[in-house]
Amino acid sequence: MARNLDLIRATYEGSSSEQNGRNLLAALAPDAAWTEAEGFPYAGTYVGPDAIISGVFRRLATEWTGYRADVHTYLEDGDRVAAFGVYSGTYNATGKSMRATFAHLYLLKDGKITSMTQYVDTVMVQKALEPAGR
Repeated sequence: MARNLDLIRATYEGSSSEQNGRNLLAALAPDAAWTEAEGFPYAGTYVGPDAIISGVFRRLATEWTGYRADVHTYLEDGDRVAAFGVYSGTYNATGKSMRATFAHLYLLKDGKITSMTQYVDTVMVQKALEPAGR
């Protein structure tokens, strides 16, 4: 069972963000569903690795500086793995930084991620998106 936990851990704790990305891409099932929380800038469900990378990760890499997802706790229950942590980064369009707590719930099957659901303190993220003076 720890195999699922190790697979998810490797998507956060690789030697670099590029390594984390490669690990994630290798772990995604072809029809994986990735759900970003309502109120998050990329809210919605993306299906398949190409949609997930272009709809979420490419945008995080280009619209934010220093964006990170630092996990402090993992929990595993069979084919489910939860990761709890803190996002941080600076939104390029406003120059505002944020720190927001998150939880990610993964469902795995046969060693592949079939779904991920994001839970996040979107108020903290939205504050970084607001132009100065608001």
